[in-house]
Amino acid sequence: MTQERTIVEGRQWRSTIAAAQAGDRQALDELVAGWLPLVYNIVGRALNGHADVDDVVQETMLRAVDNLGSLRDPDSFRSWLVAIAMRQIRDRARRKQPDRLDESAAHEATDFAELTVLRLQLEGQRREVAEAVRWLDDEDRQLLSLWWLEVAGELTRRELASAAGISRQHAAVRVQRLKERVENARGIVRALDGACPELREVTARWNGRPDSVWRKRLARHIRGCGYCGDARQAVVPAERLLVGIALVPLPVGFTLSLAFGGKTAVAATSIGWSAKVLGALTKPAVAMTAGASIVAGGAYVVTQPPADPPPRAAAPTAASTARPPAPSAPASPTASPSPSPTRQPDLYGTVVDAVDQAPDPNTRPAALPRRPESGITSTGGARTVMQHRGENVTLSGQGYVLVRWQIAPHDRPGGLTMPTWTGLKGKLFHVASGGGRRMDDVIGDGSDRGYVTGMGGPDIGYTDLPDGTQQMWQNEFFYVDGTVTLNVNERGASYGLTVFPSSWDKVTEDIQNGPDQGAIRYGLVRDNGKDTAPVPQYVTRATPADPATVAQRSRL
Repeated sequence: MTQERTIVEGRQWRSTIAAAQAGDRQALDELVAGWLPLVYNIVGRALNGHADVDDVVQETMLRAVDNLGSLRDPDSFRSWLVAIAMRQIRDRARRKQPDRLDESAAHEATDFAELTVLRLQLEGQRREVAEAVRWLDDEDRQLLSLWWLEVAGELTRRELASAAGISRQHAAVRVQRLKERVENARGIVRALDGACPELREVTARWNGRPDSVWRKRLARHIRGCGYCGDARQAVVPAERLLVGIALVPLPVGFTLSLAFGGKTAVAATSIGWSAKVLGALTKPAVAMTAGASIVAGGAYVVTQPPADPPPRAAAPTAASTARPPAPSAPASPTASPSPSPTRQPDLYGTVVDAVDQAPDPNTRPAALPRRPESGITSTGGARTVMQHRGENVTLSGQGYVLVRWQIAPHDRPGGLTMPTWTGLKGKLFHVASGGGRRMDDVIGDGSDRGYVTGMGGPDIGYTDLPDGTQQMWQNEFFYVDGTVTLNVNERGASYGLTVFPSSWDKVTEDIQNGPDQGAIRYGLVRDNGKDTAPVPQYVTRATPADPATVAQRSRL
């Protein structure tokens, strides 16, 4: 994770953390829902899906809620939360000696390596890395749970070292040793996937459960076997395979039981979280009167207090998404079947179907018009990370949404297939651009992993946009009034998107951050507050079988 991203994300959460500390129930709900996936991934990978994972996650979040008032610096929240999770993992290991663990419960629980492969649709060498985790010792898995997220861009090295309780220098040594063990474990996974007849004889009496004894036997065989030791393709280092990889989503039906026990209720009430809200969090699917709720499948619902209007659209269900899509709107007024010379009422919005010029870096943005906000529901949670073709998130309701770009030419440069918005019901506007820079702004001399701009550099190659496509900024802001699905269509150039339900206040704060505050440029307001405001270039009311086929449109 770059320092720039850390600063931006810290700025986005700082006000939420401060509000939660002051007793704001909705802010505390948002904080818990937003950071629960990170904790779940750390604990799940450290324990490889053991039956104790849920208990450790629950205890971690409980302690975070209980001690939130003691956190002095909101910017250190992530480091503080991760450290709590690691302490709970180590405490669990001390309480339960390996020879006393309930092995039947362990094997009935979901194997986190398998869950990672299935939920993130990992293939090839990425799948190999995920499955190699099974062959590591407990201590190595604990460190791997942090290092994996560091490489994926979720933690910094400083946070890794702090959570592990060691210095950064010691962390560098331990991580290097971990890499070697991961590569050895990958060799075992690769060999077991192969067709070596001698290996089949060696494993004839193996029960299929990875352990230290069989790890040594298999490693010894691989070292002396010309077939197993001969890699059929170039082996890409694990840290390159894990760059920008998504968090494993929460399992369907995962709920927090933070209301259990008198201590929990007392601790939560002391910082303003009501027993009613706590009780609601123990149910698998609820509609809360204030704040946010974790529901089946990890959906995150943002609402306003009861005095405000309810959201315009409910969270999509399997039944609702299976309905036939609304008819596609004409591409332009001239294509309208109506003989009337007036524009059809369902047509709105315009875009510039050409590359736009960047404003002067020191030009402050215009005032952002304020549109109504009754709340946004996201099927991907409070923070959706999408890195692979076919991943999508459906947004419903009325409010602002942040789409944050990550271009990865170091992974795979070339032509970029743009993400697309499909199944639009209602209206969608492209309201602002921010994040402190356009992705084609110069950010260095190529010494940082070969990047000269956010689009790449001569050493690693460049990501190329389709003709006529606007240059994206680091953060692109949209306003949803209805329902729409955002799809990643990664083919060719590698990229990823992170999607956050946002607010007018957060958009304004982002775009007002300029060069005098360490950014490259101020943001840009695109919204005029009317129906003639711009829409995304790649959007349709239809639901095509291949979302990548959506063409640029100038009007909906």
